[in-house]
Amino acid sequence: MCRLFIGADPSLWTSHTRSIRMDGMVTSVRLESMFWMILEEIAAKDDMNVPQLLHQLYNESIDEGHDLGNFTSFLRVCCLRFVDLQLQGLIPSAQASSFEVLPAEEILKVEAEKNRERAQLKSTPRAQH
Repeated sequence: MCRLFIGADPSLWTSHTRSIRMDGMVTSVRLESMFWMILEEIAAKDDMNVPQLLHQLYNESIDEGHDLGNFTSFLRVCCLRFVDLQLQGLIPSAQASSFEVLPAEEILKVEAEKNRERAQLKSTPRAQH
């Protein structure tokens, strides 16, 4: 099983730091290459570059009242959620699909229900073998 993970190209987990300007201030974000690739894919869906995406994610998160004490962790979770939403079929994997046209509230409801089902499965005692 582990061969699928340990046999991957080591460059995928090589960390890279990128400096971006947000609200007039320069900040640095350090992520592994694979996360940068996913962020590039997310940004491309709405004809943005990665610094524009990060700036938008940051501002919209602040507007929602989120505490972004660890912005890098937030970005990793965003990447994982993006892949998970695609795997669940809740958002299309086609490059041409802009996030602006997706029914965000409906997707969030379906995702929440699936997460509740996952949690129930985890909390249900398994049959003794």
